Amino acid sequence: MNRVEVSTVVYLPVEDVYEFLLEFRGYASYSKYLRGVRQFGDGGAGTEYELTFAWWKLRYTARSEVTEVDPPNRIEWRLVKDIDASGRWLVEPIEPADREETPEGSDPGAASRVTFAVEYAPGSADDGIVDLPRFVSLGWVVEKIKPKIRTEAERVVRRVVADLEGEERNVELRIET
Repeated sequence: MNRVEVSTVVYLPVEDVYEFLLEFRGYASYSKYLRGVRQFGDGGAGTEYELTFAWWKLRYTARSEVTEVDPPNRIEWRLVKDIDASGRWLVEPIEPADREETPEGSDPGAASRVTFAVEYAPGSADDGIVDLPRFVSLGWVVEKIKPKIRTEAERVVRRVVADLEGEERNVELRIET
């Protein structure tokens, strides 16, 4: 399994961050390749999403399911077809001694570490999941997409922070692969 984990500090209480992350439909505006999100459910466990992605000459609709929620700290999900992938949002309170410098205008008493983690098995993708151009192999596509997954995870976390805090700032990211 390949893994990407991106985390950063948000200067808001965990409850506010969690509620924001639970509203998954808004993520389409954060990603360069996510074209649309359709929700089937209330956002809690059992909710499914259709995620339509487009990159290069390819278009693919993934189906994901929220598998578990633990308010206000964790949202677990998995893809339900075509590719073996799962992930989570984690939100943890940060003690004052563990915080980075608090941005001007932020509440110094409220900070959370937000983590977006994804695990995926590129080899689990079925050859028939996308209509590939002639002479293009699924293996080639998978190798081209791997670095984009990390870049997109970084982009999503940066944009989540900007929306939560109300403005963009230089966000220090911790990235593990």
